Amino acid sequence: MIVFPAIDLKDGKVVRLLQGRMEDATVYSDNPVEVAKGFVEEGAEYLHVVDLNGAFEGQPVNDKIIGEIVKNVSLKVQVGGGIRTLSRIEELLEIGVERVILGTIAVRDPELVKDAVQRFGGEHIIVGIDAKDGMVAVQGWAEKTNVLAVELGKKMQQIGVKRTIYTDIARDGMLKGPNIESTVKMAKETGLRVIASGGISSLDDLKRVKEEATSGVAIDGAITGKALYAGAFTLKQAIDVMHK
Repeated sequence: MIVFPAIDLKDGKVVRLLQGRMEDATVYSDNPVEVAKGFVEEGAEYLHVVDLNGAFEGQPVNDKIIGEIVKNVSLKVQVGGGIRTLSRIEELLEIGVERVILGTIAVRDPELVKDAVQRFGGEHIIVGIDAKDGMVAVQGWAEKTNVLAVELGKKMQQIGVKRTIYTDIARDGMLKGPNIESTVKMAKETGLRVIASGGISSLDDLKRVKEEATSGVAIDGAITGKALYAGAFTLKQAIDVMHK
């Protein structure tokens, strides 16, 4: 079970949002590389990075920072946020990103996702499925669609996607616990391996995620951001819980 500490980038700074609202951003650090180095010291193996400018504006402005993280920190980095072309995927992989996360484009252009999996391999492409009331939201969560999250997951699995990051937007940044029920449903009904995201607030939340995984549900781990920055637990404690 993997703990993915999260770095959300806005204008080169580490921030966290409440329920995906850019206007509700709290700045935690203006040095993302040092934040990532701190995660390494606590035992991290993976890092989850979201380019918020890319997600909301469709234009990446944080590539320099992402490149510095990849170059200076011994972590496998997965990146999402406004990635909507094959050339953009290639750019990120070329600077050393391990996994590229596709979100909005999975709804808008599933054929592109299929092409990406065929061209770059299923280990390097993840689909992020962000849902509100069971329905997919896109464009940095600003737009709710009429697409059921589970149905999108099934479609992605059929075109070769292996993993999804499932986020319940209502829980994200709220420290109220993840939507375990929906996460389990996503894994069981789609055939995808799932990374739980949104609302991790305590070590007990991580234990619940792990319990589902050890019972046979295809959950790879969990992403945690605000709880780490708020001091609810340390990354080392989280990793210990997931590895026991």
